[in-house]
Amino acid sequence: MVTGQFFAYLSDLLGRRVIASDGNVVGKFYDFAMNLNNDIYPRAKGIIVCRGLFVRAYAEIPMTEFAGFRDNVIHIKCASAAVSFQKDKINCEFGLRRDILDQQIVDVENRKVVRVNDVHLLKVDSQFHVAHVDVGLRALVTRLDIGPFVDAIVRAVRPKAEYLTAEELISWKNAQVLTLGNQKNVLKLDVVRAKFAKIPPVALADMMRDLDIFEQASLFRTLPFDVQLKVFTDMIPDDKANMVGQLEDRELVQIISNIPSDEAADFLMSIPKDRVQQLMRLMETKASKRLRTLLGFRKNSAGGLMATEYLSLNSAATVEDAINKVKASVDHPGSLTTIYIVDEAGKYLGTTTIRRFINEPLDRLILTTCHPQKVFVHTDDGMEKIALLIEQYKYSAIPVLDDAGVLVGSITVDDVMEALISLAWGKYKDQL
Repeated sequence: MVTGQFFAYLSDLLGRRVIASDGNVVGKFYDFAMNLNNDIYPRAKGIIVCRGLFVRAYAEIPMTEFAGFRDNVIHIKCASAAVSFQKDKINCEFGLRRDILDQQIVDVENRKVVRVNDVHLLKVDSQFHVAHVDVGLRALVTRLDIGPFVDAIVRAVRPKAEYLTAEELISWKNAQVLTLGNQKNVLKLDVVRAKFAKIPPVALADMMRDLDIFEQASLFRTLPFDVQLKVFTDMIPDDKANMVGQLEDRELVQIISNIPSDEAADFLMSIPKDRVQQLMRLMETKASKRLRTLLGFRKNSAGGLMATEYLSLNSAATVEDAINKVKASVDHPGSLTTIYIVDEAGKYLGTTTIRRFINEPLDRLILTTCHPQKVFVHTDDGMEKIALLIEQYKYSAIPVLDDAGVLVGSITVDDVMEALISLAWGKYKDQL
């Protein structure tokens, strides 16, 4: 339905006859060829026309040749002889029918994945701009040419049904396209990237579960790198495994090198060994050595669960040093509330938290603010001991020591809960 002079729906244009200036029908409207750029509301650069029933041919006509609508047909300014057809489909950068209609997109405003049932266009003079995408059920029913029939039934049953009047339109500036054509590229709009950055990583990770593996990778690449790290950490194991096949080695290495080491180790344990070795070879020596150490521990041991990122200070440090340490570590992947105290050899001396030292004099030794009870585990301790200590002492993190008493890592409540849930699911999922 063309809605007046200024707006039109893509579905109402599809299949319309296209008539040249000499009165000849050159074909039927097939698609809009769009400009792929950073415009908030992309502009059409041409219309794609097709002809033929069994053997089709296609032509692109610039928007400068568009003359308007009359008598339910599309008129162009040029003569029919000037329209050049080809057997292959037009290889435009971005087509509304090809890349948007019936595809899944992300509604950034409402944080959900939706299907596009129609495209709402704004017509300004002879130019068309994408204004909205229509994700409503009624748009799909209308496209199937059963709109009047369904409307009549709904009116008979529920005359005031919202279905009859409501339009489910999403502004194009709040829509993120996941894939374009066969290349599986991403339409990157700065305004959308900024909105993605405001969505909680957990919500983004949950949204990705509604996408296929290609769309997951496309959406993931759209995110700013710091958001990628958080989303990857919050993704379920199956979705992380999907990333292995879609992201390049350099992309995976960059992610693995910047997420908490325990998360990185868990991920590497879940992918084929040959890919692990390949990724390890591309890592910096320090990161690779750290992860190889973690991979050497049993999965559900303290060594296998711990992260090697933690805050520590030597025994001569003061409360002022501790405060400065926290301030300088805002991007630290580990816990910022817990600080471990070690001697010059790295041996564990005690644990303190922000709550214990924040109101103390700045020149007080940080060691004097430590918990009176030293609570720790060794790298080969099992899940049961770790869970019991956390429950008994109500600590949010517990240090992990090697056989010589040297601090080598830290385990958080989140690490333990994730491992326990995984164990319980593996044991009881067949009974649920």
